[in-house]
Amino acid sequence: MGVQAYSRLADVPEQVDHAFIMVPEVEQALEDCAARGVPVASIYSNGFADAGREGAARQARLIERARSLGVRLLGPNSMGIVNLPGRVALTVNAVLEMDAPPAGAISLLSHSGTMLGTVLSRGAARGLGFAKLVSLGNEADLGVGELLELLAADPDTKVILLFLETVRDAERLAAAGRKAHAAGKPVVAYKLGRSALGEALARTHTGALAGTDRALDAFFRDCGIVRVDMLETLIEIAPLLAGRRPPALKRKPRVAVVTTTGGGAATVVDRLGLHGIETIAPDCASPIVDLTMTATPAQYTAVLERLLALPECDGVLAVVGSSAQFHPQLAVEPILAAQPRDKPLAAFLTPHAERSLALLGSRGIPAFRTPEACADAFAAYFAWRAPRPQRVWHAPALHADAFGLLRSLGIEVVEHAIAEAPQYAHSIPYPVALKLCSAHKTELGGVALDIADRAAFEAQARKMSEPRLMVQKMERGLAEAIVGYRDDPLVGPLVLLGAGGTLAEIHQDFALRIAPVSEAEAMEMIEEVKGLALIRGYRKLPRGDREALARAVAALSKLGLIEGRPIAEAEINPLIVKREGVIAVDALLALKE
Repeated sequence: MGVQAYSRLADVPEQVDHAFIMVPEVEQALEDCAARGVPVASIYSNGFADAGREGAARQARLIERARSLGVRLLGPNSMGIVNLPGRVALTVNAVLEMDAPPAGAISLLSHSGTMLGTVLSRGAARGLGFAKLVSLGNEADLGVGELLELLAADPDTKVILLFLETVRDAERLAAAGRKAHAAGKPVVAYKLGRSALGEALARTHTGALAGTDRALDAFFRDCGIVRVDMLETLIEIAPLLAGRRPPALKRKPRVAVVTTTGGGAATVVDRLGLHGIETIAPDCASPIVDLTMTATPAQYTAVLERLLALPECDGVLAVVGSSAQFHPQLAVEPILAAQPRDKPLAAFLTPHAERSLALLGSRGIPAFRTPEACADAFAAYFAWRAPRPQRVWHAPALHADAFGLLRSLGIEVVEHAIAEAPQYAHSIPYPVALKLCSAHKTELGGVALDIADRAAFEAQARKMSEPRLMVQKMERGLAEAIVGYRDDPLVGPLVLLGAGGTLAEIHQDFALRIAPVSEAEAMEMIEEVKGLALIRGYRKLPRGDREALARAVAALSKLGLIEGRPIAEAEINPLIVKREGVIAVDALLALKE
């Protein structure tokens, strides 16, 4: 093709900035890079961690050697990089055969090399331009966190998309997410594989409830990363976020929907409702503003601007019918003419209207092909939060006994004693509760409550027929809560608050945060749990001590600060909430093996 080629890197006369390795002899190519002072190499070749135990060992040796030589590696199994503003393409992705891929301000980091072409081509069809696209492959050296930090400082990049198969370095990724937020660059994540990693091994209700997917939700929220559910949303959401900050509403979000096609609008209104987003139409009984087909473009624009100016409206969505395909001047151009505000204006086009999609996208108006992706994007936008501020926390001391640990954290525990066979003597005043000492005593029929006297106690003890039984003073309150801690294998320490008792896993009613949390953050968690409405004065019921509950949640959340993080899981279930104070009547502590 008229370009000079060389059989070895050593023969190239110019300085080489980036090597793209596609040969089987990766190790020799690495040595050649080091000899020529090449600072970074992308490895397309496979046969490493993707090839089982031997491949993983080979990858480990390669990374160790690269570090000793001072060469940074992208991959292996990386399809390389694309830098559109810089007109650099080191990739085998066939997408570059398209005519004039559009340069713009969206960058992508992807574990999948194929997704580089998918996002670039689909985005281009929507009028979206891209800056940097990077295929991470095995992520053996250069990872998502480090590359996200670089993009946060990249003048070409305004919005950053992440296509993730896993999270390998949560701490680095969280720090990078905070840097991107500080730089005013929204980060959006689409995570493959909503798997049950670690859940099968969970030893508490918390471990089962706070599965990997829920943990990632809490993680992304904590570091200011927007999470979307659909790939289509990942491609289309950038204009909705570009130049904006998290909305941080104190109430349910409200969107005004304007349309000349009632049926098309209903499809997206329905989806918005499923996400808890209210639709409003001022001075109208309908949930949508339904303009007639006789509305002029000027009238259409005026309605959009009036709705954008309403303080009770948090966003405006224009739903465009067939005119988007055949007469864009009637419904698309009025959207473009509307004056921008500090709240989003978006469009959902019901027909197949590539030209209108591209026109809107090129002018910075978020435009969606499907009602599902449109609603997902709005839900992700309204769920977006600024990263949680970093604080200095004091670590608690470790106790091997669950109740002893809770006492050390300042959490009141039930009066209890161990009764041993054959007499099962104890000094706890009646009425009492009698329990097995095992972890999941309820499933084994090992809990007896409200035992009124010694005779009933002895009958229950004989029935349980264990050499050691737990005797507790009966406690009552206004509600039962579950408070749990888990050191998640992907994102680290988590704290959970939910409606407690034996049915906690069935109810799935809980709030989850990255630990530790402050008492103020714990109060926010209390507000999220529907089952705790009982202590919030629901229908004039007596109010429980929410402040004491918040203190208990915040205290347990600090277990992740203990040096070495020796605790795998810890749980109070139930924690009884009273008018004044809270008391733990059952607790479990699981240390790491």
